Amino acid sequence: MRFIKLLFLSLTIACSGTKENKEETSSENQVINVYSHRHYDADKQAFERFTKETGIKINLVKAGADELISRLEMEGENSPADVLITVDAAKLNRAKSMGLLQSVNANTSNKEGFVDPDKNWYAITYRARVIAYDKEDVDLSELSTYEDLANEKWNGRILIRSSGSSYNQSLLSSIIHENGEEDARNWAKGIVANMAREPKGGDRDQIKAIASDVGDIAVVNTYYVGLLLNSDNPEEVKAGQRVGIYFPNQDGRGGHINISGVGVTKYAPNRENAIKFIEFLTSEEIQKFYAATSFEYPVHRDVAPDSTIAAWGDFKIDDLDYATNPDLLDQAIKIFDEAGWN
Repeated sequence: MRFIKLLFLSLTIACSGTKENKEETSSENQVINVYSHRHYDADKQAFERFTKETGIKINLVKAGADELISRLEMEGENSPADVLITVDAAKLNRAKSMGLLQSVNANTSNKEGFVDPDKNWYAITYRARVIAYDKEDVDLSELSTYEDLANEKWNGRILIRSSGSSYNQSLLSSIIHENGEEDARNWAKGIVANMAREPKGGDRDQIKAIASDVGDIAVVNTYYVGLLLNSDNPEEVKAGQRVGIYFPNQDGRGGHINISGVGVTKYAPNRENAIKFIEFLTSEEIQKFYAATSFEYPVHRDVAPDSTIAAWGDFKIDDLDYATNPDLLDQAIKIFDEAGWN
């Protein structure tokens, strides 16, 4: 089934034939072929603006990061893809370690730490993975670290999405890197024991579950809270207002973040268009647009977060050293399975 799914994906893009034919067609039509894990309306609007400003058409294929990486590996030098976009630096580094990306010199104003040292990928935005807590039932003094969530005091109180989430895989990878595999295994088992319910839904669903008194705390990405607070649906706004935001591990390694980033594929037939695309997404104009529309943290050094996000204050960010070791993702998935984290 996996092969059939990848084969189906391969037929969805409007490019075919030999690599030489793809290059000729792409050059004539001014296109860029984007493999993306992101699924946001903000991207659709940003991509439309890119085409309007540059005349370069975007052929978009959306799927999970692992599927897209497997597809790039299967397609090899015949791949039509120009760029790969994922929602986690660890996935980008996995693609890099597999030789699926190339180094390019894009002209960006990204903050320090938000460009791969070898320039195989560039961050577009980032999100903090935080603790959203019920302001009615949780005393702020109870909160401290991600590790403390495995404490039995949280029994029956924790809401969190499935182990298949890239965000949770990335978080556990950072815990393995920081504390070792055995402590990470105990942490995962502790979280499972403390769950208010079986994992289901996305981060917004965990926050809504707090508002429905299913649990008291949830591990979520900040931008989901921003989306709820700025929703046109009064019930979603109410759910967002029910929770407070806590940045864990501020006295230690810092809060975990997930980077959305883009890399140019090894055999990109439209390399120069791909570089233009990176420079567009990281430009001051588009960074302001993302901050105000998707409520993600901007990576441009001169762009501030949206006021909704800024109201939660500054926080100490964990480094991304864990993300340079793709093997940690495999260890994290194994630990999740052993812990019974569905």
